[in-house]
Amino acid sequence: MAVHTLEKSRLILDVLIPALNEEAAVGAVVSSLKSFGHPIRHVVVIDNGSTDHTAEAAQKAGALVVKESARGYGAACLRGMAFLAKQEVRPDVVAFLDADGSDDAQDLPRMIDAVVGGADLVVGSRTLGVAAPRSLSTAQRVGNAVATTLIRAVYGQNYTDVGPFRLVRYPALLALGMTDEDHGFMIEMQVKAVRRGLRIVEVPVHYHPRVAGESKNVKGSMAAGRKMLFTILRHSTQR
Repeated sequence: MAVHTLEKSRLILDVLIPALNEEAAVGAVVSSLKSFGHPIRHVVVIDNGSTDHTAEAAQKAGALVVKESARGYGAACLRGMAFLAKQEVRPDVVAFLDADGSDDAQDLPRMIDAVVGGADLVVGSRTLGVAAPRSLSTAQRVGNAVATTLIRAVYGQNYTDVGPFRLVRYPALLALGMTDEDHGFMIEMQVKAVRRGLRIVEVPVHYHPRVAGESKNVKGSMAAGRKMLFTILRHSTQR
């Protein structure tokens, strides 16, 4: 894919934050995005069927809130993308991060610099960066290692992480044709980026323990891991 130069001072950045029962954290996450330096046009929180006051907390902090009743991380991300597609002026770059307080907005400037420098997809790497104690469970660490090893074996791409914090140029995001409505969404993005020849950069990021909210149990984490591995293999057979 051809790389088009972006002028940093004029870069239009929108942020998508999927959220499910993150009332305790989402307000601080939205507020943190206002303090890191680069202006953000839209902070969009996608309320994925929360039963608490996630939507109200996000709105109070200054986010735009859209609803997606169909449960699933990917379903929420796709709903956010549909919202951006309806804007009269499309963004230059879209950021994805979680609503639970684990991602650090202070890492955004270096990620933006990577995009301005020519990257199509910038993945925030917790492995290359600093993951605070208890921020990543053993299941997450093992799943991450297995997923990146399998991607390397199947696609030849040396990712170190499959974490949620990332930036992607909007035209590149559209070209990926994202479809996964569940936990395979970020993996789908990373393997399709390889298959379509996008310029991929990893940037070290900080990772914090999540604020209390909707956490996965061991069974849920295992199901998510199986879905990610299935996604890696499924896309390897597609043209």
